[in-house]
Amino acid sequence: MSELQWFVMYTTSRAEKKVAQRLREKGLDVFLPMVEELRQWSDRKKKVQKALFNGYVFVKTTKANLWEALQVPGAVKFVHFAGEHATVRQTEIDTIQRILETGVAVETDNSEIEKGEVVKILGGPLQGMEGECVNKGNKDYFIIRVPGIHQNVMVNIPRKYLEVIG
Repeated sequence: MSELQWFVMYTTSRAEKKVAQRLREKGLDVFLPMVEELRQWSDRKKKVQKALFNGYVFVKTTKANLWEALQVPGAVKFVHFAGEHATVRQTEIDTIQRILETGVAVETDNSEIEKGEVVKILGGPLQGMEGECVNKGNKDYFIIRVPGIHQNVMVNIPRKYLEVIG
C-alpha cells in the first residue's frame, strides 16, 4: 500500500469550502487554510472567511485514490509539475496551521522571491518558529514557501523579533 501524502487539488472558482466539505464526507483528510477578511459593500462591512490559497484544497490520500477524490462536484484536477503530482510536506501544513491559529495577519504571494536569511522568531505568538526572512517593500517578512502550488505565505514581523541563525 502506498503511503498517505498531501496532494494539491485545484477546484472551480470559489468552491473550496464545498469541495472540502464533500471530501470530508467521503472520509478523506482535508486541509483548507482559511483567513478572515473585512469586505466593504456600499451599505455595510462584513467579516468573511476566504481560502488562503484561491482555488486550492490539500487532500491527504494515496496516489491510487486520487481519481476517487476527483469525483466530488467542484473538483477540477490535481496539480502537476513536470509530470508529477504536486505534494506538500506535513511540516509545511503544520506551519501554515500554526500561523493561522495565532490569528496574525498573513499575505500570500506567487511571485518569485529571492532566498532570504534563515531566522528564528524570538517573541510573539510565533516564538520559536524557524524559517526564512525576506525584505519586500521596506518590510521584513517571515516566509513559508509552499512549492507544490508556487505560493508563499508571508507574515510581517519586525526585525527586532528575529534572530539570524545558521
